[in-house]
Amino acid sequence: MSDGSRLDAPRAAAITVRPSHPGDRRFVLEATRRLAAFGTPPGRTSEEIVEGEARTLRAFFDTASPPETLLIAEIEEDPCGFVFLEEKQDYFTGGLHGHIGILVVSAHAEGRGVGGALMAAAERWSRDRGYASLTLNVFDGNRRARGVYEHAGFRPDTVKYRKLL
Repeated sequence: MSDGSRLDAPRAAAITVRPSHPGDRRFVLEATRRLAAFGTPPGRTSEEIVEGEARTLRAFFDTASPPETLLIAEIEEDPCGFVFLEEKQDYFTGGLHGHIGILVVSAHAEGRGVGGALMAAAERWSRDRGYASLTLNVFDGNRRARGVYEHAGFRPDTVKYRKLL
């Protein structure tokens, strides 16, 4: 109590975002399983999606080389999300831009601003490198993520179609 007559509202825990280190490998690979929680597009399995992303992250930990970057979000020093960032070349202009390759928020941190903090860190990373844009891919059926990205200012650019043969 601050004035003897009411309870103070609890403060929201601060979210910090920091560069990854080798000790984050286990957290990151375990958290990658969350990517299957949002459903898969037709013709894809949860296992192949998780393994594809895990393969990329294992390679990063084994051979990390700029410009690829992995940032870790924490609440009170507890890892609760990550974003894997890449440099990509625009197909049409040939210019370089930042790309969010993977973004994961732990289940216990969902709805606490972790995704927004990671998105802001990704934008800073891209701006610091002089990129004029930041891209990402999202499964068509992941409506929640699409809403978050559109709220953050992302807009559809190209749409990839796939036909199973």
